[in-house]
Amino acid sequence: MNVSRLFIRRPVATSLLMVALLLSGIVAYRQLPVSALPQVDYPTIQIVTFYPGASPDVMASAVTAPLERQFGQVPGLKQMTSTSSFGSSVIVLQFALELEIDVAEQDVQAAINGAGTFLPRDLPNPPVYSKINPADAPVLTLALTSKTLPLAKVQDLADTRLAQKISQLPGVGLVSLGGGQKPAVRVRANPTALAAYDLALEDLRTAIAAANVNQAKGSFDGPKRAWMIGANDQLMSAADYRTLVIAYRGGAPVRVMDVAAVVDDAENVKQAAWMNAEPAVLVNIQRQPGANIIGVVDRITALLPQLTASLPAGVQVSVLTDRTTTIRASVHDVQFELMLTVALVVMVIFLFLGKLSATVIPSVAVPLSIVGTFGAMYLLGYSLDNLSLMALTISTGFVVDDAIVMIENITRYIDQGKSPREAALEGAKQIGFTIISLTVSLVAVLIPLLFMGDIVGRLFREFAVTLAVTILVSAVVSLTLTPMMCSRLLRRVPEEEQRWFARASAAAFDGVIARYGTTLRWVLGHQTATLLAFVATLAATVVLYVVVPKGFFPVQDTGVILGVSEAPESVSFTAMAERQQALAAVVLQDPAVESLSSFIGVDGVNVTANAGRIQINLRPLAERDADATEVIRRLQLRLAEVQGATLYMQPVQDLTVDDRVSRTQFQYSLASPDPEALRRFTPLLIERLRALPEIRDLASDQQTGGLELALNVDRDTASRLGITPRMIDDTLYDAFGQRQVSTIFTQLNQYRVVLEVDPSFQQGPEALDHLYVRSSSGAAVPLASFTTIEPGTTALAVTHQGQFPSVTLSFNLAPGVSLGGAVDAINAAATDLGVPPSIRAGFQGTAQAFQASLANQPLLILAALMTVYIVLGVLYESYIHPLTILSTLPSAGVGAILALLLCGSELNVIALIGIILLIGIVKKNAI
Repeated sequence: MNVSRLFIRRPVATSLLMVALLLSGIVAYRQLPVSALPQVDYPTIQIVTFYPGASPDVMASAVTAPLERQFGQVPGLKQMTSTSSFGSSVIVLQFALELEIDVAEQDVQAAINGAGTFLPRDLPNPPVYSKINPADAPVLTLALTSKTLPLAKVQDLADTRLAQKISQLPGVGLVSLGGGQKPAVRVRANPTALAAYDLALEDLRTAIAAANVNQAKGSFDGPKRAWMIGANDQLMSAADYRTLVIAYRGGAPVRVMDVAAVVDDAENVKQAAWMNAEPAVLVNIQRQPGANIIGVVDRITALLPQLTASLPAGVQVSVLTDRTTTIRASVHDVQFELMLTVALVVMVIFLFLGKLSATVIPSVAVPLSIVGTFGAMYLLGYSLDNLSLMALTISTGFVVDDAIVMIENITRYIDQGKSPREAALEGAKQIGFTIISLTVSLVAVLIPLLFMGDIVGRLFREFAVTLAVTILVSAVVSLTLTPMMCSRLLRRVPEEEQRWFARASAAAFDGVIARYGTTLRWVLGHQTATLLAFVATLAATVVLYVVVPKGFFPVQDTGVILGVSEAPESVSFTAMAERQQALAAVVLQDPAVESLSSFIGVDGVNVTANAGRIQINLRPLAERDADATEVIRRLQLRLAEVQGATLYMQPVQDLTVDDRVSRTQFQYSLASPDPEALRRFTPLLIERLRALPEIRDLASDQQTGGLELALNVDRDTASRLGITPRMIDDTLYDAFGQRQVSTIFTQLNQYRVVLEVDPSFQQGPEALDHLYVRSSSGAAVPLASFTTIEPGTTALAVTHQGQFPSVTLSFNLAPGVSLGGAVDAINAAATDLGVPPSIRAGFQGTAQAFQASLANQPLLILAALMTVYIVLGVLYESYIHPLTILSTLPSAGVGAILALLLCGSELNVIALIGIILLIGIVKKNAI
């Protein structure tokens, strides 16, 4: 059967069909989204609950545990981690790849509702969930500054005019404001003044809460008129609260201003943010898992001029971090390389064919096959990313082969004296099966990639399908357009009439063939030596595969470095702010650094008060002398001079597999139902790992050195006085917990009234001597009369993995060490130390994904070989021919792995793609 006959005989129809294919590809290309990599994010949801003043233990038992019990029943849950710290609970749920995030969202909301009856009644706000991965860096960071307005006002403007509108855009997962400057009324009580009036903090709290309400009041409806009822039941500013009457003593009113200072200030005074060295309000915008980064940022930047125009002239909005800059640049580079590849292929074709008319035919087939693939990519929901464009670039060599095979066969018949039309019909009929077998066997190599699981399989899938579609389109073009064009453009030219270039090209090619013939005859004459060489290369391939360094993904230079600062666990907020600014000042001195954003305080990502975040924005790669990894090493040397703080750094990557924020790049976790076993074993393991030369920057989230003052209550005395533990806790919460005691409602936002003792009484435990609790007789009893203080240490955070107490160790790789080498060294150290049976240890995030991909590599290569063998066996109806074709693979494998070793590269996911394609190339040459 000659599948090309119809197309050769109908050139107009064939041409128009190809034009239609070209136009559909061009239209689809303009609609394709652009991204760094295929969208392969795990569906991830973060749940944040704030309970100001609650210790980590209280947060873990009263807030985190009830929520975890409900989340543990959600179907499709892959991993659950949580961190309970002072006043904050952060739970991260990572779901199976195949689960839609909107479906998971509904289950999460139902679980939150189910846990509601077990949560503290005085939570200021219910748990809030966001469809984000906290380990994924913000796609866009804005900084708002002003020289004329206080930061509290700037934060209010950012919240009401920017954050709300940006959150409504498709693909936006969370808009968070950094700096903690939301306006509030702060009531700073003087315990001594309260005692003088025989008042306690609870009296002040009750008075404030009762005096500020915003409720329905009804209406009058008379015979002719109706009136709505209003009242001055809300207190709207600090001035209104100062004159509020708390009680009467001796017939005279005691007002709030008599016992407290009332100021308009910030809701949380223990957060701060900077743009470079200038105080600022940071707007961090994170995308939903699976959302296209460039699409999200483009929608935000289109809306931003409208939003900034609504701000006062004294507020400046700066774009600090835009992750799409390097993504656009990298995709543009790959697009240029694709066009350059096509141009080089055309030049090589002309060099070997030596005829312009013969060169035109495959030169048309190559771009037509590539552009035609865009239509299929659009229908499949793919994007223009580094992997899909790499597939198109690689396919250029495959695409041109089909056309050249067809042209060479038709040219042979023309040289034998047949007319171009007859030659095209005869040549296409003879070579059609070969092209089909080449195409089917090439696609067969890619089939195992489609069935790989987890995140690596998702990455491979888009690459494999794009490449397979291009190869199939190429086969169609080679069987239709190419023979038709040959019948119209090729002509027999006598040798004496050929141009000098064509004759020189043919002579050079004949010389190559002659030398190949000599080599081939020698090989055929020494078959035993050839067979021994085959066995040796096969053994060498296995040995080299074992010894080659293994990795996951090459470290990218996205132009952004994420830094996590850490100070001693007992550091105060003021001291932490000073050290954070000292670290930022050193970073800004580096010539490769363009700007940075800095934040300290507890929020959904930064979970302890002794830690902070610094996001470092580097200059464009062309304007700096080092890549991101080298900049990190350089900064580490300079930052070592800063006393009392450490900055852990890692380059931000486009592919995020982790589900938790860690100080360094890779994670190893320990989990156990026995917290005491973890407490004993973790320091031993850390000591052993610090001695390993394969890793550096080892850090742990186990921080048990925080200072604690435990209040021991004499329960008998307290009971005799009619004082309950609840009353004691309320008093302490009123004094030191930044307790939100009332809410001011406006048409744009809601603002809190925060109660605390004056900052001068928050310096140390001696403040407890000034606190009083109301007894059952109505008398104010000194707290010190029935309590004692016991100093000690406590954990700054309680972490869980799968509902069990856990510790996460994070590390970076030492220079020149592969991830595979570090994983092996850590596993050996843990085995040698002896992990207790009650502790479950293992890698998380990227390191875990690497282990899974490493285990699948031999199976993947074997599956590709078996698939090719089966397809070739079916096509050639032989058990032997496929083995003959595949026998050249070992020599190619040796060359590939040797190239990795000589170049100092790892066998990572990208290299594995090359090896899979190598199987296809070798097999194609053999056919």
